[in-house]
Amino acid sequence: MPDIPLVDLSLAGGPRRDTVIGQIDAAFREIGFVYLSEHGIPAHTVESIRAAVIAYFDRSTSEKGRDRITRDNYRGYIPTGFFTANSGGGDADNYEGYKLHLETDPRDPIVAECDLYGPNRWPAAPKRFREAVMNYWLACDRVADTLLEIAATILGIDRKWFLDLFEKPMTNMTLLHYPPADSRLNSCGIHPHKDTDAFTILAGDNVSGLMVRRRGGDQWIEARPPAGSLVVNLGDLLELWSGGYFVSTPHKVVDISGKDRYSFPYFLVPRFDTIVEPLRKPVDGFNRAPVHVGDVSREVWRTNWPDAEQKDGSYDLGTLHD
Repeated sequence: MPDIPLVDLSLAGGPRRDTVIGQIDAAFREIGFVYLSEHGIPAHTVESIRAAVIAYFDRSTSEKGRDRITRDNYRGYIPTGFFTANSGGGDADNYEGYKLHLETDPRDPIVAECDLYGPNRWPAAPKRFREAVMNYWLACDRVADTLLEIAATILGIDRKWFLDLFEKPMTNMTLLHYPPADSRLNSCGIHPHKDTDAFTILAGDNVSGLMVRRRGGDQWIEARPPAGSLVVNLGDLLELWSGGYFVSTPHKVVDISGKDRYSFPYFLVPRFDTIVEPLRKPVDGFNRAPVHVGDVSREVWRTNWPDAEQKDGSYDLGTLHD
């Protein structure tokens, strides 16, 4: 497995578009990860959300606990060491988080169609927290649209039809704080897993910890994105759409840097009623059943809870079983 390649996304709109598409095509076939430079998200937008995330997690446990996540509203504060792997076993992950979903007015008809939609819980402090998060979220939306157009071109499907599947999406973000781990212990900030989405977009960080598994083995490489770049990986849904042409690669977080790590991944997920199935002839050996986005999202949500076990074994919920 080669190193994760760096691609200048600004060239996707000019005469070198075919070159960029070819680079991203190769990255998603061979690695499932890519670094993006010149992606259009201003540095101050990233700095603002990072500062807001750090300020939020720097508050006392009791203050954060007022916004604690609940089973009936998968939004809010996740205490350290609370959520477990979706397989229903193993140690809890060593992070604290804050979960956010597409901000949806409760009067929107889609809320009546699918109970996974609704308004977020926004903490009272720090000031301008919501503004910082939403500015970054909207910037990620623009990057995601570009990536979807490129994916549609590679797969030979209608770009407008494909982007329409992401109107009123189930896109979500998790704001994360990983405390430094003891290098002598076999513990993870987040367990080895694959993402159950289309794309994940992550602003690069100078604190190490994101590990990507090499294909065909158990070796892991550390993701070291260049300053100012984004780390993008594709998830299981896009792998399924591509019939296994693209690969959804296992990854984990192990923070043994001695520093606190903060991150804020953006998970791009289509509308709840989307049925994901191969849009081209599957590659040899790829055989996966179609996935209903709302159903699998609900199961991912439910099985995060430490006392919940997976009910439907046909769903790949991302957690590695080997």
